[in-house]
Amino acid sequence: MSLVLDPAAQDLLFREARTANAFTDEPVTEEQVQAIYDLVKYGPTAFNQSPLRVILVRSAEGRERLVQHMAEGNRPKTAAAPLVAILVADNEFHEELPALLPHFPQAKEMFFSERPVREKSAALNSALQAAYFIIGVRAAGLAAGPMTGYDAAGIEKEFLDGDHQVLMVVNIGKPGGDAPLPRLPRLSYDEVVTTV
Repeated sequence: MSLVLDPAAQDLLFREARTANAFTDEPVTEEQVQAIYDLVKYGPTAFNQSPLRVILVRSAEGRERLVQHMAEGNRPKTAAAPLVAILVADNEFHEELPALLPHFPQAKEMFFSERPVREKSAALNSALQAAYFIIGVRAAGLAAGPMTGYDAAGIEKEFLDGDHQVLMVVNIGKPGGDAPLPRLPRLSYDEVVTTV
């Protein structure tokens, strides 16, 4: 059985898409980012909690504040990317549950009244949303360069409050520079899937 999604879209989102380390200087517009969000917001999360928050770093001052917290090898590409997004988990996501889960108003207190439970759930579900975000960037015809090489405590102190935790930093733009490295191997279906 084949997939319903057009092969060209499959290539765009998965087979031909690559992590980008260099970009052209073409800007990423607010309209593109809005279109990405308007698509990926439909990805599922537990209790529709939607804990991902996105900080777009557009200004030179913001970029300078961020780059100082990136690992040495990630600084030049973060400084040069047309747009940088800091993806974070909102540990107080439960405050939005009455609007996001109106048919189950007791979920906020029943399941998420304790901070450690919220932190664990926010980490998992915002990571799901971060993956949707990367696919959305690809759907917009852009490339994403997600990174976890940074001083998390530094970024959190610089940009966040105690209720948010940084997940990753994503450089975004039209890919440029040298050709990407050859695609790395992937595990086969039989190595991943077990039927019981």
